[in-house]
This record gives sequence, structure tokens and C-alpha cells, in this order.
Amino acid sequence: MRLSILLFFIYQVLWIASRVNTRFKAFIRKAKVRLMIKTADGRHARLFVFDQGRVSTATGPDHDFDAALVWQDPGTAVSVMLKRSQEAVFYAAAEGKLKVEGMSVYALWFDEAVKQAM
Repeated sequence: MRLSILLFFIYQVLWIASRVNTRFKAFIRKAKVRLMIKTADGRHARLFVFDQGRVSTATGPDHDFDAALVWQDPGTAVSVMLKRSQEAVFYAAAEGKLKVEGMSVYALWFDEAVKQAM
């Protein structure tokens, strides 16, 4: 439940930034990126869609994506994402608690988008 709320909150931040943050708008203007954040079991999943300056979302694991951040469990996902630390993400990946599916460059792009939005 906490993970679903966190993912919705991230979407809200991105959506608001796409309306009011000039720097963020410029960053996402030419992007066409579909990034999924989900748990390995698929119980928690949210797709973030960036389409030439617009931000939208869809829930559920059954969507096409360019990249996906797949967390071992929701507790780990919440814990690491709330730290907002590259080091925490690195250790989660090194321990096998986080996997990237698809093109990892889109995951890096998404990380930068979230930083600019906040």
C-alpha cells in the first residue's frame, strides 16, 4: 500500500512540474519515454508516460515500457526510493533487490526527470 501511494505521489509531482516548472518542461519536451516501476510479483506497478511534454500514468504491470525498475518487494522499494540516494540504489541492485529491464538509459533519464521535478 505504501508503495502504491509513493508511486502516485511521484506521478503528482511530475504532473505538477510539467505544468509549472519551466526547466522541467524543457527537459521533457522532446521525450517519448515509458518507464514502469513495479515489484517482481507484479502486485504493485505504475507506468509513467512522458510524451512530448505531457506526463500521464497507468497502473498495473501489463503495459509496454521502454525500461522498468523491478523491485524484489514493496518494502525495499519504498525504503530505497525515500532515501533518494544513488548509493542506496546501487546497493539494492548489487544485492539483487533491484533489476532494470529494457534500456537502462531510460531509467537514468527518469531519475534525472524526478530530480528536476523536485
